[in-house]
Amino acid sequence: MHDSDSKQEKSDYLRDGVDRRKNVVDTRDPGTGLERRRGPGRRRSDFMKSAEEGEMSGEQFLFIKAIDAYKRVNNRPYPTWTEVLEVIRKLGYRKTAGMELDIAGAEDWTEAADAPSFIKSEDTLDSEAA
Repeated sequence: MHDSDSKQEKSDYLRDGVDRRKNVVDTRDPGTGLERRRGPGRRRSDFMKSAEEGEMSGEQFLFIKAIDAYKRVNNRPYPTWTEVLEVIRKLGYRKTAGMELDIAGAEDWTEAADAPSFIKSEDTLDSEAA
């Protein structure tokens, strides 16, 4: 009988206790804007939700295909970040807008939409050397 009394008390405590979810306070720093954990009251964007569920946008699909092609052509299963940036610039991306992130120690800059990629292939380097 003692065992059932303690179960009843525990049940009453859980039922009548304070809802801890109401007291959740997000104590994290504001961060950079790149945080993957949402925290209280923050929901994933439709863009992120669909990507995480395997439904890619045309932009995401093109990026994946370009990186995959780069890895195959250059026999590089793990490209460096510089190589990833090279692929991104060859896809036509340029830094034409200011940052939406807060990154300590990083200076923001922009460039013209028609700026060259500044990426020279080995063929270009060979022809300039000749």
